[in-house]
Amino acid sequence: MIKKMGIVCVAAALLLGCTGNRSGKTASPLGHTEGNDQVEEASWNMDSTSRDLLLLVGTYTAKGGSEGIYLFRFDGETGEADSLGMTKVDNPSYLTLSPDEKFVYAVSEKDGKNSAVYAFALDKRQGRLDPLNSRPVNSGGPCYITIDSRGRNIHTANYGGGSISSIRVDEDGSLAQGTLVMSFQGSGPDTKRQDSPHVHSVNYTPDGQFLFAADLGTDKLYRFDVNDTPFEGQPALRESSYSEWELPPGTGPRHFDFHPDGGRFMYLLGELSGEVIVFDYHRGTLQQKQVIQADSLSARGSADIHVSPDGRFLYASNRLQGDGIAIFSIDQEEGTLTRVGYQLTAEHPRNFVITPNGDYLLVAGRNDDKIQVFTVDRETGLLTDTGKDIRVGQPACLKFAAKK
Repeated sequence: MIKKMGIVCVAAALLLGCTGNRSGKTASPLGHTEGNDQVEEASWNMDSTSRDLLLLVGTYTAKGGSEGIYLFRFDGETGEADSLGMTKVDNPSYLTLSPDEKFVYAVSEKDGKNSAVYAFALDKRQGRLDPLNSRPVNSGGPCYITIDSRGRNIHTANYGGGSISSIRVDEDGSLAQGTLVMSFQGSGPDTKRQDSPHVHSVNYTPDGQFLFAADLGTDKLYRFDVNDTPFEGQPALRESSYSEWELPPGTGPRHFDFHPDGGRFMYLLGELSGEVIVFDYHRGTLQQKQVIQADSLSARGSADIHVSPDGRFLYASNRLQGDGIAIFSIDQEEGTLTRVGYQLTAEHPRNFVITPNGDYLLVAGRNDDKIQVFTVDRETGLLTDTGKDIRVGQPACLKFAAKK
């Protein structure tokens, strides 16, 4: 199961810029109010209750209509959103927050020469991001980013480069010099979309002891042991521990999520197969137990997958045809799925997020330049569109942070 990989270490420094502005409740694709109202600096209402959340929105900027990362205040009780500002970054298509939510890290999804990770300090009182620094990814098309439970190591999944990049985080939240790149080899049966490795996501197990990565191009899951207390200069992942799981040919694994009950189950979504694969998970090992269809139209565009905070339901987004969210109930003993519904959404639901209280599910409709806000029926798991759309150009990633 163990395979050698090419590893290179490179360091570089990039410049970044940041602008903050405020808009009204309904933001235009550029983060300004309708009617060209004056933009003011954002600030939090210090008397706001704990229901307030900060919504961070990563976008695609290459086609215009968007300029970077957008920030909103989201009311977890009413589903209302207020625009706070925008930070300029090229193609910040995926975001992650440090465990203490003091820092935000974003990939800049570009080619190998220009792709990077950007670090920001999150000012919750003012509702803005302050730039720290950036480091090169040294691989093409970073499309996913994650951070460890101590907030000291970042990893990106690089779709174009078929690799994982790792960067250390300094005490002040900035990115340290040096990028470790772990490259993979192989292909899949689809000669157009699986011609080479295409790593699409990377995430820690709930106990933080292992890192898994999904490779759409090779139909494999990769696993590494985590080096909990690395000395200066040592990698955060143990290369010698590398293992892989082969998935059914043509699965095209994209994203995965763990059940909140101690991570007893892993749920993997195949972009090409449109299937959810259910695994028993125990101490770094996986045992497949169920395969169930999320995309009944075989559109080959399944995207994101999340378990509800209470662990009772699972949601999976599908694109290209019948764009929407497949809804499943979860057997609490076995972790297996039963399909209970399907919710149509805006076009190209690349990513979605559920509020911590489980009351709302927000969908990033990339091609329709909006974020849809759905209520969640806590008994059935079904969704209802509130009509409280948040206008943002090319939304691609949604993340919540607590107000305080």
